[in-house]
Amino acid sequence: MDQKIRLKEKVAYGFGDFASSMFWKIFSVYLLFYYTDVFGISAAVVGTMFLITRIWDTALDPIIGIIADRTDTKWGKFRPYLLWVSIPFGVIGVLTFTSPDLSLTGKVIYAYVSYTLMMMVYSAINVPYASLMGVMTSDIKERTTLSTFRFIFAFAGSILVLATAEPLVSLLGQSADGIDAQRGWLLVMVVYAIIAVVLFYLTFAWTKERISPPKEQKSSLRSDLKNLANNKPWFILLGAGVSTLIFNSLRDGSAIFYFKYYFQNQQAFNISLIGININYSTLYLVLGQAANIVGVVLAKPISDIIGKKSTFFYAMVFAAILSCIFYVFKENDVFLIFLFQFLISICAGSIFPLLWSMYADIADYSEWKTRRRATGLIFSSSSMSQKLGWTLGGALTGWMLAIYGFEANMMQTVETQKGIRMMLSVIPAAGALISAIFIAFYKLNDSLMLSITNDLQQRRTRDEA
Repeated sequence: MDQKIRLKEKVAYGFGDFASSMFWKIFSVYLLFYYTDVFGISAAVVGTMFLITRIWDTALDPIIGIIADRTDTKWGKFRPYLLWVSIPFGVIGVLTFTSPDLSLTGKVIYAYVSYTLMMMVYSAINVPYASLMGVMTSDIKERTTLSTFRFIFAFAGSILVLATAEPLVSLLGQSADGIDAQRGWLLVMVVYAIIAVVLFYLTFAWTKERISPPKEQKSSLRSDLKNLANNKPWFILLGAGVSTLIFNSLRDGSAIFYFKYYFQNQQAFNISLIGININYSTLYLVLGQAANIVGVVLAKPISDIIGKKSTFFYAMVFAAILSCIFYVFKENDVFLIFLFQFLISICAGSIFPLLWSMYADIADYSEWKTRRRATGLIFSSSSMSQKLGWTLGGALTGWMLAIYGFEANMMQTVETQKGIRMMLSVIPAAGALISAIFIAFYKLNDSLMLSITNDLQQRRTRDEA
């Protein structure tokens, strides 16, 4: 069976993560800031909310994967969810950035409910979307290419958000009394939600599922869970994924606070024609996403030479070293701050296509070893690792701000500024180093996977005969 993927289908698959990443990035970078500085909830309360709501959401991911594995429609197992869930995804995203006039207790309850619902629909669409790659092709090099397209579009979606969010809030939030941040954020989310719904539909319409479970396989949740529990590469990749997301979540969540409360002058330049100020934080975050794309593009040629495992390992080691050096930079070291953001982000970007391609390899390894395929369950673990790392990183960001004495919209103490600097450098470096340690024990190298893939293709040919 020819499982080569046409360019249109690769682009369509990328559209899905463009949509997801717009929301992921706005949550990871701006949501803590929105809750503390716009909605009026304390950083400690938000940190605890992130932990509680995201732990539930993390536990939900395998359930979604199990349900998707057992879905059977004319469109396949995973594509239908892109059609069914896209509109709820957009609507609840808007509600998450809606600021009703409530008491402090009411605001906290509203934040808990809206954010919990948002994370649930995110799981309901993103787990099937991620699983889709595992059934589009069995060619390991095509998977890396497909994953590369995915993450180029993912970081492009992030760039769109980071480049436009703050300027659009200022533009759309204009009122007679100045900038109405609550109105601005609401309207910005409406724009992003419409884009996301359209792109998810195109992913549904232009992709195809080609790989099905073995014909003799009978539905057995107990067997699937037992096989997963005995899958050592899955546990190793789960640990690496969680650690990587802690690294990224801490850096993303701290950046906006770093530039608002450590830099005395936030404004980089002004576009006088349309009356918009461009802040250092916007430039910093956009540069990081552009560098992520460079890392994604470099991942395939480098991994073709030294393998996925080695590429992943060295990228995380370098990211840890560079992040530690980042701490010594002062406010006037603007060039070095931006240079190291570029270099660190290349390292961070390069591991994402590898990570998801390796989960597809693990699905093949599990089928080869057990003669059972549970693509949704295995890929839900990748989403689970993202959510768990994001959960821990987000909660740590909120808690550490509180520990360092952060007060929203106030001049920060020297100790608080020092803490914010550490949250962007030394502390996330520990996550990158732990990720490298995990991946050092990963055994599914490229030569072994080539042998497994060939064996599986022979089995499938015999089954179809």
